[in-house]
Amino acid sequence: MRDVHKRSALNRLKTVRGHLDGVIGMVEDERYCPEIMKQVSALQASLEKVNRILLQNHLETCVTEAVKAGRASEIVDELMETMKYTAAVTGPSAGTKEDT
Repeated sequence: MRDVHKRSALNRLKTVRGHLDGVIGMVEDERYCPEIMKQVSALQASLEKVNRILLQNHLETCVTEAVKAGRASEIVDELMETMKYTAAVTGPSAGTKEDT
C-alpha cells in the first residue's frame, strides 16, 4: 500500500471510530432520532471515502502490476466483483469532486 493512501485511510478510519463513539452516546442518551440518523449518514459517507482511497491504491498498485504480469482479465473480473458492492464507485455521488 502506498504510504500516502495508508495514512489517509487510517486517519479517516480513526476519525470514524471517534465519531461512532459519539453516535453510540447519542443513542444511549436517547437523542432525537433524526439527529442520530444524520450522524449515521455522515459515518457512512466517511466509510465510503475510505473505500475510494483503498480503490485508488489498488488501481495504482495491484491492478497495475497484474496488467504488467499479463493477468488483466483476472484483475478486471476481480474489480467488477468489487464494484458491485462499492457504492463509492456505483452510487449517485460516485466521482463527484466534493467527495474527494
